[in-house]
Amino acid sequence: MAEIDDTVRAFVPGPRVERAPLGIGRLSGLSFAVKDLFDVAGVLTTYGNPDWARTHPPAIATAPAVLQLLQAGASMAGKTKTQELAYGLSGENIWHGTPINPRAPDRFPGGSSCGSAAAVAGSLVDFALGSDTGGSVRIPASYCGLFGFRPTHGAVSLAGACPLAPSFDTCGWFTRSASLLAEVGEVLLSGPRHGADGPLLRVEEPWVNAQPDVAEALRPALEKLEQIRGRAVGVRMAPEGLDSFFDHFRTVQAEEAWASLGPWVDVTRPRFGPGIAERFAAAKAMDPAVAARGRAFRRVLQSRIRPLLDGGAVFVYPTSPCAAPLLTATPAEQDAVRQATIGVTAIAGFCGLPEVTLPVGAVGGAPVGLSLVAGHGHDRALLALACDAAAVLGLTL
Repeated sequence: MAEIDDTVRAFVPGPRVERAPLGIGRLSGLSFAVKDLFDVAGVLTTYGNPDWARTHPPAIATAPAVLQLLQAGASMAGKTKTQELAYGLSGENIWHGTPINPRAPDRFPGGSSCGSAAAVAGSLVDFALGSDTGGSVRIPASYCGLFGFRPTHGAVSLAGACPLAPSFDTCGWFTRSASLLAEVGEVLLSGPRHGADGPLLRVEEPWVNAQPDVAEALRPALEKLEQIRGRAVGVRMAPEGLDSFFDHFRTVQAEEAWASLGPWVDVTRPRFGPGIAERFAAAKAMDPAVAARGRAFRRVLQSRIRPLLDGGAVFVYPTSPCAAPLLTATPAEQDAVRQATIGVTAIAGFCGLPEVTLPVGAVGGAPVGLSLVAGHGHDRALLALACDAAAVLGLTL
């Protein structure tokens, strides 16, 4: 396997975990990396935290999603850094070191699939697996100028992957081209190819929520997409406000995070980096009645949004309201970004919908992405649309 100079510090410290292909297929000749919450047989899954690594044995089996890629002919080049227990959006990890954002080295790479995004953006591998609960594929893809895909919830197996909030957790991936994004989808996704040939729906709240320079940087891409799909129809989907989306998402995610990881946290009393201990403390203290209101809100939102997209319509809006925060951003500034961001990522998250982000713009030299969201189960059609969009926008096919 080719030598890799990890100049962007994407891989987990120590010897790289490499695996040869297990077959010949559509991914032959390509290399990929795997976020260090997916199991690889015989290897310790650290989940970004030294105490997790200390209290867990090496994996007995390899996660099915990783096996599928190896069986399709790709070679695995290593395991990539993750923000601790996947509970964050900045990409910071004080134990393994924060990966460098290759497209904006003075800014965070985005989390929690930070290492996977850095590895692809730094051209260390052709594509990489990540996980996305509250935006951890979509946001680092936007921050690092990549194509990123979050599938329909449950469309790709998460067996052999560490959980955070299972009703939101998904297995996603990063590439530098739209065609490879779709090729990986052909390996990992199954089922019929539903259509995504309906109108573009411009969801107004995320456009208003975005910083003005971000909205302006993305508007030319939207106008070009309108040339092939017709004029986008403006819709309002969040009369409660995106802050309400964040509040409800946060409560449901916290309840599930504590159910998944709380027993280990209580017994182990692990050391955590900035912000992580506070999130778990809040999760432990979460009032079940508050979380129940969040789950009820999810049901209302699904009944509002899913039927609108079932016929093939596609949402379009900014992936993130801002470019990646500077590495010098204060904790308060990072929290403000997290709240504004999750208010948007929760749209697809609550509804279990597939979302692709396209690297179409930049603000002050830092990348910003444009998202397309399709109906439940319309993953392969959405990936095909991403290829069409890339051709029209002059992006890498």
